[in-house]
Amino acid sequence: MSDPIPIAGDFLSLLATRQVSLTRGDVSASAPVQTQATTVFAFHFAEGVLMAGDRRATAGNVIVTDRVDKVIEIDATSLLAIAGVPATAFEMARVLQTSFEYYRRSQLQPLSLPAKVRALARLLRENLPLTMQGVGIVMPLFAGLDHSVKPAKAQIYFYDPLGAQFQAVGYAASGSGSGTIRSVLSFQEQYGKPKPSEMNLAEAVQLALRLLMTASEFDSATGGVNPETRTFATIKILEESGVRTIDAGQQAGFLRA
Repeated sequence: MSDPIPIAGDFLSLLATRQVSLTRGDVSASAPVQTQATTVFAFHFAEGVLMAGDRRATAGNVIVTDRVDKVIEIDATSLLAIAGVPATAFEMARVLQTSFEYYRRSQLQPLSLPAKVRALARLLRENLPLTMQGVGIVMPLFAGLDHSVKPAKAQIYFYDPLGAQFQAVGYAASGSGSGTIRSVLSFQEQYGKPKPSEMNLAEAVQLALRLLMTASEFDSATGGVNPETRTFATIKILEESGVRTIDAGQQAGFLRA
């Protein structure tokens, strides 16, 4: 019979005695290196919400690909931006797409924004076992149209890995480059002219591309933007009329302007 294990009185101490390490965004040394997707962000501008992300996925210090689309259209009025493990995040996106469409067809009306926000929170809570193991962490952003006000207004929400949800007043960011992006957006919101919330579409897209350029200077996991190699971001706009995509050609034109 093995000797009893001394426990200091909390769950993390018990994990330590079992040589299980939990670190933010990482896995233990004994676990296989997993693919991670970063960086994503969203902010309010004059016409609605802009949600964007770089296209790089990494595994440890290896670049897996620079062609990942991290901003996903869930339905005509909802966007999801993923940061974390793509396999888990993409499956969550597929579940949301199916459940939202099923509700719309069966009830002959779309799901309300609060219900959509809670649906994503529930998926994150159900993912708790993988999160605690450090092999399935997802920290998404969500944007949806609030039809309870007229005209309908786009809202931004961010989550922690356990499913807690928070509404963002002006902007939100997630992933390894999020610290830089939040800092720049905070400065721009306080001292910029115009502020992000006052920008038109061209100004908002230019800001988004420059944010990724800046983040990539300080974070190797952020792919950034490089017009010379035709490397651009994934950018989607959520406005009263619905979702639209700003493709690479449009991004290049806005950046030149």
